[in-house]
Amino acid sequence: MFDTFLPGYLLGLSLILAIGAQNAFVLRQGLRREHVFWVCLTCGVSDAVLIAVGVAGFGALSERMPWFETVMRFGGAAFLLWYGWRSARSAWQGGQALQADGGTQRALLPTILTVLALTWLNPHVYLDTVVLLGSISAQYDNRVLFGAGAVSASLTFFFMLGYGARLLAPLFGRPASWRVLDGLIALTMWAIAAGLLWA
Repeated sequence: MFDTFLPGYLLGLSLILAIGAQNAFVLRQGLRREHVFWVCLTCGVSDAVLIAVGVAGFGALSERMPWFETVMRFGGAAFLLWYGWRSARSAWQGGQALQADGGTQRALLPTILTVLALTWLNPHVYLDTVVLLGSISAQYDNRVLFGAGAVSASLTFFFMLGYGARLLAPLFGRPASWRVLDGLIALTMWAIAAGLLWA
């Protein structure tokens, strides 16, 4: 069992550890304590669906529909450029600090729509989950168990990131810390967008 589940878990974890647009957003929501459960659950379920598609044998999606990768690449880049601009503007204006009670929360629906966009408009997520995990799972007799390991890694990571961010709350009680975080998020979004456009 573990000789199939564990490789899936470790590979799934390694693919989502890098700080990207989705992880940066989860971190930010965790620091603000806004809809953390639903944001983490949305990320985990999205990954689970994509991993299930890959394990089910649809890893050749980009080969069957060559236009799909191009559409996702430019659509994702456009969204990341816009989100990066919004974060950069927030960093420039400053004035934000983490309140002890979490402050005024933004509505749940726009938050979920943002995290869905950050997830599903990122072409790399399809390469990592559908194509890569899907093709590697074919090497194992029990593909479902391998996929379950990858899904478990995703859920573990996102909930640890979202709720673990609270440990940094004292640091983000200062507006300057938020400006630095927003600036880093903006640079991350733009770097990913540049990579998509010049790929």
